[in-house]
Amino acid sequence: MGVVLGIESSCDETAAALVGHDRTIIAQAIASQDDAHAPYGGVVPEIAARAHAERLAPMIESVLREGGMELAALDAVAATAGPGLIGGVMVGLVTAKALAMAADIPLMAINHLEGHALSPRLAEPALEFPYALLLVSGGHCQILRVEGVGRYRRFATTIDDALGEAFDKTAKILGLGFPGGPAVERLAREGDAAAVPLPRPLVGSGEPHFSFAGLKSAVLRAHETGRHADADIAASFQQAAIDCVVDRLRIALDTMEPVSALVVAGGVAANAAMRSALEALANARGLAFSAPPPRLCTDNAAMIAWAGQERLAIGVTGDPLDIAARPRWPLDPAAEPVRGAGVKG
Repeated sequence: MGVVLGIESSCDETAAALVGHDRTIIAQAIASQDDAHAPYGGVVPEIAARAHAERLAPMIESVLREGGMELAALDAVAATAGPGLIGGVMVGLVTAKALAMAADIPLMAINHLEGHALSPRLAEPALEFPYALLLVSGGHCQILRVEGVGRYRRFATTIDDALGEAFDKTAKILGLGFPGGPAVERLAREGDAAAVPLPRPLVGSGEPHFSFAGLKSAVLRAHETGRHADADIAASFQQAAIDCVVDRLRIALDTMEPVSALVVAGGVAANAAMRSALEALANARGLAFSAPPPRLCTDNAAMIAWAGQERLAIGVTGDPLDIAARPRWPLDPAAEPVRGAGVKG
């Protein structure tokens, strides 16, 4: 069974995994840095990079031992090469280069976003290209047509903040701690989603792009009035975000060539209310709906290893050992520029 070692270190999760070409996750490990970053209300790049450097080598040894694998027996080592916090990305990529050189196996330098984009196919073998993808995470919010491995067409992106950032900022405003997404979702279950009037940026504008900066500001103003329960603010924010996403997807799907399914991936894809709304949209459009299990939504190494498997399957033989880490790396470099200083990918 061909096996790929995956390494992920693009933000604040240190992860390693072994994945077979038959989609078997043979072994995996993830070390969270939540406690280290919680006092700052967000990820501190220097702290994250140092933690990756301390944890990654023993984690890889543990995963290989658990999987009963020797390094030289692997088909390849795949590591996130960007986009992400450059210090952390460099730790993972340099480690992968050293392993590839020592064992004389191919290096696969993986786009972190491609890891998310292909992760639904790891969990669902029946998912075929092409499919519409909503990629929602702490750093990115995009709609893409996934046409094949390495073939992506971007239809929408954020012009300022990503949705995951908006969840984290809302959590910070409400004093819920870090990471914010799961905390906001839990509190929202106790609130009234119609209690706080919040804007739906760009809804009705006729364009598919996202904007969440104004929504974050509105949450802050609502909280500062003292007139609303925190649970109501959380529920109203979550519903406003969902309304924005569904509206943007409708517009993008109207202009997109036919697809087999509507797929959501990335950290925010773990949100149950978001999944439910997207599944309803897919059903209304006559599309299959697919989302990875929550453990494959957040940053993980299994998706990086799987992206390596996908590349091997189409005949990619590896990347040069001098390939550079990249803080930014769009999936669709040919996409037209979008207004906004905060555009990401």
